[in-house]
Formats: sequence, C-alpha cells, structure tokens
Amino acid sequence: MDQMLENRTIDEIKVGETASLERVLTQRDIQLFAVVSGNINPLHVDQDFLSTTGAAQFVGHSMWGASLVSALLGTKLPGPGTTYLSQNLSFNGSVHLGDRLHVEVCVREKDIANQQVTLDCYATNQEGREVFRGNATVKAPTDKIRRAAIHLPNVELHDPYRHYRQLIALTTGKPAVRTAVVHPTDDVSLGGALEAMQENLIIPVLVGPLAKIQATAEKMGADLSGIEIIDAPHSHAAAIKAAELARTNVVQMLMKGSLHTDELMHAVVAREGGLRTGRRITHVFAMDVPEYSKPLFITDAAINIQPDLITKTDIVQNAIDFVHILGIHSPKVAILSAVETINQAIPSTLDAAALCKMADRGQITGGIIDGPMAFDNAISAHAAQIKHMTSPVSGEVDILVVPDLESGNMLFKQLVYLADALAAGIVLGAKVPIVLTSRADSELARKASSALGMLVANHNTQRAL
Repeated sequence: MDQMLENRTIDEIKVGETASLERVLTQRDIQLFAVVSGNINPLHVDQDFLSTTGAAQFVGHSMWGASLVSALLGTKLPGPGTTYLSQNLSFNGSVHLGDRLHVEVCVREKDIANQQVTLDCYATNQEGREVFRGNATVKAPTDKIRRAAIHLPNVELHDPYRHYRQLIALTTGKPAVRTAVVHPTDDVSLGGALEAMQENLIIPVLVGPLAKIQATAEKMGADLSGIEIIDAPHSHAAAIKAAELARTNVVQMLMKGSLHTDELMHAVVAREGGLRTGRRITHVFAMDVPEYSKPLFITDAAINIQPDLITKTDIVQNAIDFVHILGIHSPKVAILSAVETINQAIPSTLDAAALCKMADRGQITGGIIDGPMAFDNAISAHAAQIKHMTSPVSGEVDILVVPDLESGNMLFKQLVYLADALAAGIVLGAKVPIVLTSRADSELARKASSALGMLVANHNTQRAL
C-alpha cells in the first residue's frame, strides 16, 4: 500500500509530542549526499585518502544526519505543509558507515498566534551515544493534510570512470614512452600530449610546423621548454616523418594530432617506409560503460571498413593479445551479428561461425570465442536464457567484434551518447601502437588512450629484450 502522509496542524500539536525515525547510513547514502551537496571531502568519499588516516570506514556527512531532522519535520511532525524557519544543532560525534541513527524531535513550545512551533532535536547511534542535539523552529500548517506520498524516481548511482581508473593504474611504475605527436597544431591535440606528459605516460616529440606549434602553445600559455620539436612543413610531411621515427626506433608510439586519421594511417601503411607487420592493422575501443561490470572492448570500429574473414581473424587476435597486456586472461569474445543463428543471407553469421571453428583449431588463440551473437545475448545472460541459448560468453563478454566499421561506429557512439560511456581508442597491428584521439574526447578519455598505448609500447619493449 502507498504510504500516507498526515500532518499535525498548529491547533492539534501538543507540547511534549514526539516523532522519530531510524536510518542506517549506507555507502549509497554517502555517495548520494556527496553528489547532491557537492561536499566531496575525502573523509567521506576517497578510499585512498581513508587508508592513509588509518580509519576503518568512511565518515558520514554531518548534515546527512541533520537532513533526517528535516525529513521528520516535513513528513511527521508537524508534517506536510511545514515551513522551516531556523535550525540549530551541535554535533557531538561522527556518524560512520553502517551506523544506525535514531532521530527524534519533541515539541518544546508553540505560538498559535504566529503559527510557530519550536522542537528539540537529537540523534543517537546504535550504541546509545549522542551524535547531535539542537532545536528547530518551524511554521506549522493550519489546514489538515492527508494524502498518499508521491513515488520518487529511482536514482541509479554509477561511477563512469571506475574502469578507466583501473586501466590507468596499470601504468604505475612503468616508464614513460617516447611518442611522436603528429601535427599538434591546435589546443586539444597539443594539450592532450602535454597532459599525458604530466601524467608520466609519454615523452612527447612534437612533429609538425614549428611556428604553428609554438603559436598554439603561446595561445594556451603552455611551456614547451625541454620538449623536442621536429619541424615539418605540413601535416602530410609530419605523418611521414613520424612513421620514420617509429620505424627507426626513435619513438615507440604515435599519437594523432590535428590531422585526418586517413592521412596519418596512409603513412603508417605505406609500402615504403611504413610500419606494417605480419598482422593487419586494426583498432580497438576500450569502453567504460557505467552499467557494465567491467571494461568493454569494441573492434573494429575505426580502421577496417568491410573486413573479410582473414582480416577479421587478425581483428580478433589483435584484440585478444591487447587485453592480455591489460591483465585480462582468456577474455570472452562475442562475434556480433543481427541474430544468433547461422543464416546464409547474413554473411556476418557465416564469418562468425568460421571464426569460432578457427579458434577451435588453434588458428585464433588466447580467448573464449562464441558467435554469431546478437548484442543482447552477448551483454545479457538473461536475454540469452530467454532465447534458450547457452554460451560461456553471454553476460560476461569482454570483447565485442562487430561485423563492419559502420555497425561498430554506431555501437560505440550509442554507448557514449545514450549510456554515458567513455571511449578510449588504440590502433594495433603496426610496429608501434597508435593513439587516435578526437576533438570530442574528454580529458579522461585522452588520458586513457595514452595509457593504453603506453602499456602496449612497454610490452613491446619488454618482448624485444
């Protein structure tokens, strides 16, 4: 049944009358109060800071307890129609995560002529220790109100950065990577490179028109002292020069600046002076989707437009090898299509079946692969169960392999703009990792892309030793 709210009018209220409630402080309460109030004191929300203090658990916001007084006054005594006039509280102790507060108000006096009621307020915890005490003055209602409480909207708490923080933490203690930043002639690309340098992810080598780079830095107020700059007259020349630096091991990573992706990639894949290896060059998006339990990787949504079966083999293998570097062993891989059954009229289902059989025969290694799978069956074990589909990948997928660039591009952008996801990206299969950033990327997404490239570059260096 719906909760009914009923007030006590100024005429009905009696001196000595009381009302109370009990509430246990949860992590959700702390996080919600921090979000609503903006009080992000590390005592309340920062686990790393908490560990330095020796405290066993988070301290709740003092005003969270005070808000329970407000709840009593607004819903019980006097109840609906009450207007706050003043509040005075003294805090005698902290409230900690898991504490059960008993909050009570008691009418001390009332002034019928002015419709004012003064109430004593206090709270004790589960041990009987007083947490706060004080008084409140309110304007009590004159009209009787009795009505059903409205249904509040569900509030879902999610941390859109938790997966990225875990990935970025993998860079701790690893050396920064010499990185050719190609044509960084706008504030986004140059600023992103300088941010990555400050985070000790890269040692930037700026490749592009010297005058434009310096002018951009001056406009930004950035100091380029000590940073190597290689003058190249235009973006095309900068891309060629950067590829040369990577080919000769002067740098171990490339980072896209303010030039078109195809211009940079043309230099990377050039027959003469390019950075090709035995693998096809592919792209992986590392997604931080707040409602998903772990990082989600989408491939290939940026490089290969309509890959054939052989190209898809490298797309899958590159992605598996990449997530191994991130500590994800035996990743679960879903080969996506529109349906989960093999249909000759849908070529991607035939490719999916072939890729799974190739994995069975050891032509693709290091992961658990299933397909064809529709997106819902890959992400949701419940959706797969409804369709009577048994798969070790459903609901646990790490890597989504899309049929083509168009579908992959739409998928990752839908997650970004409808699911509040963040997307970091990296190009694999070349001699060095390549970070492709976009003007639309957030600062954290650019940092995450740099971190991913740095991890791959360090892995390549270790493997070459």
